[in-house]
Amino acid sequence: MQNRELSMRPLLLMVIWIFCFAFQNSSAQKVVGLDNWFNKETNAKTGKPFHYIWTDTENSGYSRWGEIFKSKGAVLADINKPSSSELNKINVNIIVDPDTTTESKSPNYIMPEDIKAITKWVKKGGVLAILANDAPNCEFTHLNQLAKNFGMTFNHVTLHPVTGANYEMGASVNLPAHPLFNGITKIYMKEISDINLSDDAKAILIENGKVLIAENWVGKGYVFAIGDPWIYNEYMDHDRLPESFQNRKAAENLTDLLLGNAKRK
Repeated sequence: MQNRELSMRPLLLMVIWIFCFAFQNSSAQKVVGLDNWFNKETNAKTGKPFHYIWTDTENSGYSRWGEIFKSKGAVLADINKPSSSELNKINVNIIVDPDTTTESKSPNYIMPEDIKAITKWVKKGGVLAILANDAPNCEFTHLNQLAKNFGMTFNHVTLHPVTGANYEMGASVNLPAHPLFNGITKIYMKEISDINLSDDAKAILIENGKVLIAENWVGKGYVFAIGDPWIYNEYMDHDRLPESFQNRKAAENLTDLLLGNAKRK
């Protein structure tokens, strides 16, 4: 009987090891939420949600960025209303291009209760990415009421205007030493707003004296901001962009940056 118990020990230890490994991996997965409340558009032709969402595989979507997150072990989620209970289920919250009245008949503005919930969540260790837009394509008034809690406000301007296929008009080169730009010499940003900084917010990219990308560590959390939806499907790869642009690599770096600063739930 004793010999039988001894012979079973290696098998038992292997089962325990497999269980622990599987549990560790599942608990290590980080959940990335993409806002579908402040940006909530419907395709007029199909009647389906579209524009900067995970499931949109057309030029207007974030399906390719979502695949990058999944390739790094993250789980994707949609945020239909940023309540405290919803935010506590995720590690990263991405807010993109809040709707104007030209994009929605009744936009869901970022209200004081939303600002309170998001700010509290960031301070507790949440990672917030704000990808705004240029004027007049973004609702800045309420967005800035949120962003100012993190030392940032977006300006109602349009920088990097691009005419037709003159992609060099949207090029940014001479990129600084920052994890976002590791291995990158050139990115594309079309029609972007700049950012005013205060408190402890720091510039990641400055061009001609204007801050185009910024970051801040707030409490235990991290905030990333850019005045452009930037890495959506249309300008992720080289469907349109010349080979010299490295937006996909930038998207991979940004993904690492956000996940690397996120706490595990």
